[in-house]
Amino acid sequence: MNDLDFLRTPEGRALLDEVRDTDPAQELAVATRLRRTHPAPLVSAALGQARLRQRAAAKFGAADAGRMFFTPNGVEQSTRASVAAYRAERLHGLGVRSVADLCCGIGGDAIALARAGIRVLAVDRDPLTCEAARANADALGLADLIEVREADVTEVDTAPYDAVFVDPARRGGRGRIFDPEAYSPPLSWAVAAARTASRAAALKVAPGIPHEAVPADAEAEWVSDGGDVKEAVLWFGAGAAPGAVRATLLPGPRTLPGAGLPDPEARAPGRYLYEPDGAVVRAHLVAEVAAQVGGGLLDATIAYVTADELLPTPYATAYEITDRMPFNVKKLKALLRERGVGTLTVKKRGSAVEPEELRKKVRPQGPNAATVFLTRVAGAPTMLIGHPAR
Repeated sequence: MNDLDFLRTPEGRALLDEVRDTDPAQELAVATRLRRTHPAPLVSAALGQARLRQRAAAKFGAADAGRMFFTPNGVEQSTRASVAAYRAERLHGLGVRSVADLCCGIGGDAIALARAGIRVLAVDRDPLTCEAARANADALGLADLIEVREADVTEVDTAPYDAVFVDPARRGGRGRIFDPEAYSPPLSWAVAAARTASRAAALKVAPGIPHEAVPADAEAEWVSDGGDVKEAVLWFGAGAAPGAVRATLLPGPRTLPGAGLPDPEARAPGRYLYEPDGAVVRAHLVAEVAAQVGGGLLDATIAYVTADELLPTPYATAYEITDRMPFNVKKLKALLRERGVGTLTVKKRGSAVEPEELRKKVRPQGPNAATVFLTRVAGAPTMLIGHPAR
């Protein structure tokens, strides 16, 4: 029997409950104690699953993660629950009531779709991954809405379903895959499958996908959660605006549509610096943010917006800049000592200096806090010092 077979038995579930909060530093001692009364393979499987559940809590929340079953790749590659829920609600709002979820993994997206009231065919070719997806549907009470099928996604008939969702594998033996045609299955196949959907389709792709790789009949959406860019989605069919781009920020959601604005001009630093959300940057919508705040760019090649007024926008974080100087570690260290700065946040765009390296060199000490931006102004390496605008 494999690990999941073990863990789904009454003995396995009881052992999972017992090791749920095990500190990794205590694993050896706990394993030694439990092996006196339980088979060694079951103890190892339970402790391994406890580790995976602890890691998965950041994506799925402690309550769901504590009931679900994971594989190492499943934890790494699954969609954050908040992002999957947003996408599922968008599909539901388009009138979608059934979805073929291709490359379903451990079922994270299928769970979100089912919770939105959508019937799901979840397909993956890996037997253990499929078993995890079935176990998760059952553990969360969604087995009636989720059918898990072990198959090659390229051989599945999606015609009976309103929509198609494809999440191609973007990791290989050497790490992340950046070429969309090296995805498994390739992006070209996923696009062809999307175009056959009777109502709508969504393709999850890497947020770094080149804009020129986006098909002309797709709408491209970049999604961030809590300021971290999580994915890009290519939408087809109902509700999609071909050729359009948008940035969506979670929680919210708040969506910034592209207006086709030209790149803003570079200008001298003003009193405020705006740091656009990563989804805005990936979607190439910095010009839309600059227009909202009446600003320009610090440098023609850097996605920092500068302005003279504080005009809050949900699509960028505003900072009040108090000091500007050419890049010079000694001068920065002296300034921070003079200001009593002990908590230093280092941000960078267009600089090769690593934040932790700079922090070690300036050794900030004191009761105050500051933010330093390592960037370029009119091509020159520059440091801007300030704090979040209030």
